[in-house]
Amino acid sequence: MSPENLRIDRIAASSVRLTLDRPAKRNALSTALREEVCDALDALAADESVKSVVLTGAGEVFSAGFDLGEFRRAAEDPGFSRALWASSDRFHRTLLGFPLPLLAAVNGPALAGGFDLAVCCDVRIASETARFAHPEFTFADVVYSPLHDLVGGAVARDLCLTGRTLDAREALALGLVSEVVVPDALEEAVLRVVSRIETAPRDRLRRTKAKAISRAAIAVGATLDL
Repeated sequence: MSPENLRIDRIAASSVRLTLDRPAKRNALSTALREEVCDALDALAADESVKSVVLTGAGEVFSAGFDLGEFRRAAEDPGFSRALWASSDRFHRTLLGFPLPLLAAVNGPALAGGFDLAVCCDVRIASETARFAHPEFTFADVVYSPLHDLVGGAVARDLCLTGRTLDAREALALGLVSEVVVPDALEEAVLRVVSRIETAPRDRLRRTKAKAISRAAIAVGATLDL
């Protein structure tokens, strides 16, 4: 069956783009969308023609994070609560363990779980409209470890304990993103990175990514423990 909340298209000879496709919900990461992302990544990891995967959002938002309506449902439905957290755990394990380069084309705000999604990628290229924040720090657990691994403890603590917002330029200065471009140039910038990745053999990319995963030493267990 084709996914309902995710668009999948080939953007280069060895690169596939996954587009979160819930623009009316600001690409909120529902349980269904998380499962579709995981299923797609599992299939792409096994596809010998693929060397990289790009993640982006439909419309003007990368992702506003997990779907808060599902948390309200989970508070009243223990069975759904178990499914929600199992999906969340699988989502983070799949992202952090993906064996090939993952690129985030951050086309707009990346908030809460959307911020985590970008951080779990290997390379982030941002539109000038991008911003990053953990607004959920006042009412929910924040995924801390991947951000700490990326930008260090001082910056990670600042962002996770205050919830303050980074614009694209500050994100670039902090090393959170590698490039900032005008919105219309985002796809071209991503394709330039993809073309560089394509010059390497797939097995070498896998070996380097394995080293990166090992060096990160993030114990991928339950989401609430990350």
